[in-house]
Amino acid sequence: MRAIEIQEHGGPEVLRPVEAEVPEPGPGQVSIDVAYAGVNFADLKARSDGYRVPALPFRPGLEASGRVRALGEGVTGLSVGQEVTALTDGGAYAEVAVAEAATVFPLPENVDLRTAATLPTVLPTAYALVHTVGRLQPGESVLVQGAAGGIGTVVGQLAKAAGAGAVYGVVSGEAKAAYAREHGYDEVFVGEFEKAVREATGGRGVDLALDPVGGETFRGSLASLAVFGRLVSFGNASSAEPWKVGQPELFPYGVTVGGFSILTLAKTAPAQLRALAERAFTTVADGTVSLPVTAEFALTEAAEAHRLMGARASTGKLLLKVGA
Repeated sequence: MRAIEIQEHGGPEVLRPVEAEVPEPGPGQVSIDVAYAGVNFADLKARSDGYRVPALPFRPGLEASGRVRALGEGVTGLSVGQEVTALTDGGAYAEVAVAEAATVFPLPENVDLRTAATLPTVLPTAYALVHTVGRLQPGESVLVQGAAGGIGTVVGQLAKAAGAGAVYGVVSGEAKAAYAREHGYDEVFVGEFEKAVREATGGRGVDLALDPVGGETFRGSLASLAVFGRLVSFGNASSAEPWKVGQPELFPYGVTVGGFSILTLAKTAPAQLRALAERAFTTVADGTVSLPVTAEFALTEAAEAHRLMGARASTGKLLLKVGA
């Protein structure tokens, strides 16, 4: 089968097409004939920094849609040939991928394989940030870093559907700001945001801030909270030192800080992740959320997809088209 591997860490050029053996599912696993693979920032971190890479060579790819090829021992509730979407530990950049059965989902109603590849990481993460961890209440305000990315696109729509009083986004350029405004954002700030947030909220700050960047952006988001506000960290795209928050930051205004990682939850609480994902997927089936695919590449063009995302020029969701 065709696959994309990295044999060393580095730039997009280390993503190399290879011919590989078809993987077989182990107990509790499912193999999938991949139709589409999602491209995520975590894939770029794996390629460049070894993020969640157990050993080299390594096949990137956390999201796949396709058809069940084979079932491992003990797997029930799925059938060979069934159309599914899956969260994997890696390996989705290939014609055949293997995933734990707990993170393989039948396609939601009225969702095709192309759209399904956008769902496994983005939609449950966005749903958790708004509802499960963020606990957004009607009338509250929310600030979202990376508002034009895959998760940001969904968060804006979910926040509006949840009755948010105001949805603010932060992006890196004017084109992204225009895109974010089409997906639920009332106001979008380019670059610096702390002063703009205070002005937009009459000095109050926001009730909920969502940050995938870390570093100075994390600290700025914390400083943008209202009294009793909540900050949820769900990534460290800046590769800054891990954040540390203590009594001096939390006590004066009674703010709280939480975290979310879908990849960690898949390891520690797969049953809860499955329940979360199933709730999240209903928002696509019922039309509450759409996740536009803004660029599609062939499997052998994975390096070009990484270059586009790495240049911070992309919006929405990027896909690799793998199989028929």
